[in-house]
Amino acid sequence: MIAQNSLNLIGNTPLVALNSLARHLRMPLYLKLETANPTHSDTDRVALAIIESAERQGLVDLDTVIIEPTAGNIAFSLAMVCAARGYRLVLVLPDWVPEWRIRLLRAMGADVHVTHGMNNAFARADELANAYPKVFRPRQFANAAAAEAHQQTAQEIWRDTDGAVQAVVIPVTTGAACTGIGTWFKHHQPHVRVIAVQPAESPVLTGGKPGNHHIYGMGAPFVPTLYNDDVIDHVIDISTSEAYEALARLLRMEGLLVGPSSGAAVAGALKFAQTMATETTPIVALALDSIERYVQTDVMQRVLNSTPMLPR
Repeated sequence: MIAQNSLNLIGNTPLVALNSLARHLRMPLYLKLETANPTHSDTDRVALAIIESAERQGLVDLDTVIIEPTAGNIAFSLAMVCAARGYRLVLVLPDWVPEWRIRLLRAMGADVHVTHGMNNAFARADELANAYPKVFRPRQFANAAAAEAHQQTAQEIWRDTDGAVQAVVIPVTTGAACTGIGTWFKHHQPHVRVIAVQPAESPVLTGGKPGNHHIYGMGAPFVPTLYNDDVIDHVIDISTSEAYEALARLLRMEGLLVGPSSGAAVAGALKFAQTMATETTPIVALALDSIERYVQTDVMQRVLNSTPMLPR
C-alpha cells in the first residue's frame, strides 16, 4: 500500500489475538492496536476529525492559528495534522511535560509555550487566542467531533471480527472513544456490550470520589463532558496494580509495546471474561497508545515490579 499522505494512515488499525493471555479462556481476546496510527495513539483519529469538522464549517483555513493547551497525546496528533494541512499550531504545555516532548513538537513545526502547571496552560491559551485575528480552539475534551471519530473505530471492529464480537472494552480517557464506539454499537448492533474501564482508586464514572492513581493516560478526576453513560453497558474498576500486572504480561508474554491504559483495558477484559464463562464469542479491548510515551515516568519501574511474578 502507498498512502498519498500521512493522514491516509489514520485508522483501520489492526486487531491482534492475545494468545498467551487468553489461553485459559473459552473465547478469543483481541487487542485493537491504536498504536498503529501515525503518532501511535487513537488521538490521531480525534485530531483529524476535529480539524476536518472545522474545515467544513469554515472555521479553519491557512490564515487560522490553531491553539490548544494540553499535556497529552493530542499534541502530537494535532502537530501531525497541521503539518500535513499547512496550518499554524500553537500548543501550551505544563512545565512537568518531559523536555523530549517539547523538542519533538517543535521539530514537527508547532509553536510551543510552557507554563507552570495545567491551569496556567489553559489561561495562557486564552491569552494567546486574543493575540491573533483568526483562531480555532480544538477543545478535545468537549468537541463532539472527537466522539464521532470513534464511530469509525466501532465499524472497523465489527468488520474485522466479521460480526463475531460480544463485548468491546475501553479505558476512559476523554470519553470520546467510549461514547463514539458505544453510540455506533447501540444504534447498529445493540447486542454488543460496551464496557468502560475506570481506575478503582478514582471511580468517578459510578458516582465515587476522585482519588490518586497511576494509570497514566486515563482516569481524569471528573466525568468527561464527552462521556455518555447511556451507551455504556458496564463500568469495570481496575486498580493500578491490576493494570500494571496486565501491562507487564502484554510486554513479556505478547511482545506488545502499549501504554498503561491498555493494561487497564486488558485487565478489564479478563475480568469481564470471567463472568461469561460459557461464552465463546470474542472480546475486543482497545490499546490507545504506546508505552514509549511514558519511559520518563515511573511506568517502567511499576512494570518491572510486576514482572517477577510472571512465568517465563
